[in-house]
Amino acid sequence: MLFNLNLFDFKQPVNYRTEVLSGLTVALALIPEAVAFALIAGLSPLTGLYAAFSIGLITSVLGGRPGMISGATGAVAVVIVTLVQSHGVEYVFATIVLAGVLQLLAGLLRLGKFIRLVPHPVMFGFVNGLAIIIFLSQLNQFKTVDASGTLHWMTGTPLAIMLGLVLLTMGIIWGLPRLTKAIPASLVAIVMVSLLVIGLGINTRTVGDIASISGGFPPFHIPSVPFTLDTLSIIFPYASVVAGVGLIESLLTLNLVDELTNTRGRGNKECIAQGLANVTTGLFSGMGGCAMIGQSLINVSSGARARLSGIVASGMLLVFIMFGAPVVEKLPMAALTGVMVMVSIGTFEWASLKTIGKMPWPDVLVMVLVAGITVLVHNLALAVLVGVIVSALVYAWENAKRIRARKYTDEAGVKHYELYGPLFFGSVMAFREKFDVAGDPAEVVLDFQQSRVADMSGIEALNKLTASYEQAGKTVRLKHLSPDCRRLLTRASGIIDVNVLDDPAYTVLADD
Repeated sequence: MLFNLNLFDFKQPVNYRTEVLSGLTVALALIPEAVAFALIAGLSPLTGLYAAFSIGLITSVLGGRPGMISGATGAVAVVIVTLVQSHGVEYVFATIVLAGVLQLLAGLLRLGKFIRLVPHPVMFGFVNGLAIIIFLSQLNQFKTVDASGTLHWMTGTPLAIMLGLVLLTMGIIWGLPRLTKAIPASLVAIVMVSLLVIGLGINTRTVGDIASISGGFPPFHIPSVPFTLDTLSIIFPYASVVAGVGLIESLLTLNLVDELTNTRGRGNKECIAQGLANVTTGLFSGMGGCAMIGQSLINVSSGARARLSGIVASGMLLVFIMFGAPVVEKLPMAALTGVMVMVSIGTFEWASLKTIGKMPWPDVLVMVLVAGITVLVHNLALAVLVGVIVSALVYAWENAKRIRARKYTDEAGVKHYELYGPLFFGSVMAFREKFDVAGDPAEVVLDFQQSRVADMSGIEALNKLTASYEQAGKTVRLKHLSPDCRRLLTRASGIIDVNVLDDPAYTVLADD
């Protein structure tokens, strides 16, 4: 049982000071993000804060990636905003619970391993697009609202103050690690800029100007919706999208943190943790969420590698909500904006720009396409899905051109076709062009030792080819054909002679 749970690796050295300070930094950075995402969805700020607490705590304890931070996210907010407007917040809570159940099923069915299908150019595009979104979202802090509710860019002294404080925050984050790494630079920057603003009485926007974060412990609440098929038909489409978006963003963030820390997380375990977290937050008045790449990068860049930092972040967030709101609401937004701008700069894969002109142009196209969709639509799941589809089509096209045949006739007058490359839907036409049915001798051998029949289109192509030779009064023998393909070739069984002894066996590598 202890091995199966495996929540904490007590053999792993833990720097408790780093973990606690990193968690505190993340907690401060979570507040404006959670509030903003709740407002985007048309919900009260506390629904975002409650989600950040409950999701962050559960995934930190049970998740498959120590050091990764989860909470209320913009990806989920964009999905549920229409449901909020049409049916209200109770349907949102029910949707989040159902989304959590779907994520639980995905983890139990071990579907997390399919994140391997995401190519590296898609990862580059995803990360770069997300970095741009994080940066662009901070530009709203340089705007003010007039009496009519219209946003306008700051001008004059307010703009100079805001810009100066942001640059000061960024300068501290950039410069402090060159002097010492004992304390997270982001936390020092927030504290120093906040003391400067409060001490000098500088008039600038604070967390309290956005919304009050004061509240109590998240209340347990069963969604007040009719438990009928009509309700299910309303919430299921939203729940499936929330579940898909949440898992894709979480698993991609997990892969990114894996690369940064040179360790390996557990995708299926993370799916289960995300599902449990969303079921819980839906029952405790939260808006739902998933992994947060910005906060995860803040945590990892601060030196956190264990689960403790996420637990501290969630716990401190609850402390802020219940007891520390008057103090936290005085923090200047400029400091938090500076932190997030530095996160966006650190998130962007600058090395990917060097690949332009060096990588194959389809890979560059996929990278730019994914980043563009992420920025324009703010739908990470759609961007990744499009990137995977385009990459798959490019791969299919390239492999379709690689099927070839080496031909020779032996002493007995039998013509041999040694095939190379996969036979699938994309290569069927090129495959048929390799054969001369009318000019071939009475016996023909197709050798698949260096080839593989990959799908039903390939099977059908073999059936049609053998039928053509049969009509011409000739016999086709297939060698080194895999057992699964032989079982499917029932239509051509009368004229196919398979070399059973030399048939290869194919297996698929499974994941945990």
